[in-house]
Amino acid sequence: MAISPLGWLHTLGSLPAIPLAAYMLVKQGRIAPETRAGRAYFWFMLLGVLTVYPIAHQPISSIVATVTLAVLLLGYGIARWRTAPRVWKYIETASLSLSVFLLMIPTVSETLRRLPVGKPLVTDLKDPLLLGTQGALFLALIVGTALQMRALYKHKAIRSKAGG
Repeated sequence: MAISPLGWLHTLGSLPAIPLAAYMLVKQGRIAPETRAGRAYFWFMLLGVLTVYPIAHQPISSIVATVTLAVLLLGYGIARWRTAPRVWKYIETASLSLSVFLLMIPTVSETLRRLPVGKPLVTDLKDPLLLGTQGALFLALIVGTALQMRALYKHKAIRSKAGG
């Protein structure tokens, strides 16, 4: 399966978002829009999302891209609104965690369906390896987001005690 020049732009343009997300999740415990890595994540994700539309072969690809764009813009829009209530930090965090999940699902699916070249690991969308990997990503989203919410709550509680 050959990749078009736009396909390469999409792939190579969105690829840096993966290590940036991993770095922020390890270092800050969440996608942090206010950091240099957070700003880079936004631009690489935006490039990846916007280049999906002209290369998408299946309607689901455009749907995933649209949802990804929505949660990305929601998360970063809330981050830029400095007067936002504290509860919005939870929405920002959950939105951006979902953006990572929505990046990883097609990334893993395409990787398993294309590599190794000529003899991919997965040839069917119902392959147990693919479904198991997608399930593990979903579990990571649920557990990771819950841990992030807990950390935000604890951070808020600590700040409240220190201030009061």
